[in-house]
Amino acid sequence: MRIIPVAGVLGFLILATGIAMASCIPVAMYYGEADIRALVVSVLVTLGAGSLLTLFIRRFQKEELRAREGFAIVTLSWIIIPLFGSLPFLLTGSASSLTDAYFESVSGFTTTGASIFTDVESLRKSILFWRALTHWMGGMGIIVLSLAILPLLGIGGMQLFRAEVTGPTKDKLTPRVAETARLLWGIYVLLTIIQTGFLMAGGMSFFDAVCHSFATISTGGFSTKNASIAAFDSPFVDAVVTFFMFVGGTSFALHYQAIRGRWEYFHDQEFRFFVITFLIAVAIVMAAVVPGEYQGDLAKGFRFAAFNVMTVMTCTGFATADFALWAPLAQVVLLFLMFPGACSGSTGGGMKNVRVLLLLKAGTIELKRLLHPSVVVPIQLNKKPVEQETMFTIAGFIILYLVTFSTATILLTAMGPDIVTAMSAVAASMANIGPGLGAVGPMANYAGLSDAAKWLLDACMILGRLELFTVFVLFSRTFWRT
Repeated sequence: MRIIPVAGVLGFLILATGIAMASCIPVAMYYGEADIRALVVSVLVTLGAGSLLTLFIRRFQKEELRAREGFAIVTLSWIIIPLFGSLPFLLTGSASSLTDAYFESVSGFTTTGASIFTDVESLRKSILFWRALTHWMGGMGIIVLSLAILPLLGIGGMQLFRAEVTGPTKDKLTPRVAETARLLWGIYVLLTIIQTGFLMAGGMSFFDAVCHSFATISTGGFSTKNASIAAFDSPFVDAVVTFFMFVGGTSFALHYQAIRGRWEYFHDQEFRFFVITFLIAVAIVMAAVVPGEYQGDLAKGFRFAAFNVMTVMTCTGFATADFALWAPLAQVVLLFLMFPGACSGSTGGGMKNVRVLLLLKAGTIELKRLLHPSVVVPIQLNKKPVEQETMFTIAGFIILYLVTFSTATILLTAMGPDIVTAMSAVAASMANIGPGLGAVGPMANYAGLSDAAKWLLDACMILGRLELFTVFVLFSRTFWRT
């Protein structure tokens, strides 16, 4: 492991975080807030630490990062950057402890949306903006953002791209990684601007529209309101947010193809699986809640079922209803939807639909082999055969995911929460969703958990955001061998 390249790139990422954090100062000045000094100190500390570490970059210009450095940088960045990101919460007094401030910061950067704040509306505008901005930065990945800059410093970034981009396939949209990063962020910015316009047309203020757009495209879920999207009580706003959650949960490679004039959405099997799962889930949830909670009102039942199914499937975490109070059938459906999550190559979390789809295909083929032992049926995705090595990797990932989920649930239960709260909190944290069931439901928060429980869920959020392997590989003896 070459420490100097790792420290240099981490310095650059911390520096970028400090520059983004500085945007909170004009917001505080505009609204006449009293905590500008605390924000300035937060920015200066972050910029200072980043600048100090970036001095190492000069010592390894023109060098290509190796795989082990890529994994180390990605994992360490998602641990260290939230530490600096917690400074505005801590120094302004918004969070009462480092544990709470770090939890909120990790939740923001990993786009989880789990919060320790019991009264969001009492927070200053600059803090609300910073919460939303951490989502927006984390949504596409702080590492992917850096790929557009690192080549200018003479540092190759392909190893970072491989470690950061989610899903079992990491095809580059263009031959150059930096150009790929710029294209992805261009699409990301464009979608954010479009959604902001629609939300303002629906009656939101500019500030609320920007913050909710940041949280929607990133599939993050932090809101400026205690009641989340339910506070606006608008079918139009619900529809806009549902659509853009769907967009955020879809592979950005498909959005890129669409911008180039190639409408590949329904040619992609994962996308079709995602849509079909959504429609089936909405139908089941409607059947469970329309007769009771919505007294036979199909239109209202569809509005709330579609929104809350989409917010769970894309791992966004917004809420328009307290689904923890819905019929048990609806709660079970939503709990199971936390595991597959969104599409690969999206800003969403979870195990990714493509992995679940391929395992279902493998199971179907095994059933055929039981009836016809000599038949040879290859597993295909989008009419292309899937290598056996890929299937082994997917199976290994899902087993590791379930083992990690089970272990974390047992540990969290031992810390006091009931089994429903513990299980859903771990599932929601690993899938980067935010709201769970029980004491951490969509209209509740994580403030009541112990400090130990919060640190455990911090680890779950980071593991889920980096899809386990990127982190666990650092604990491999082979990884550290020269």
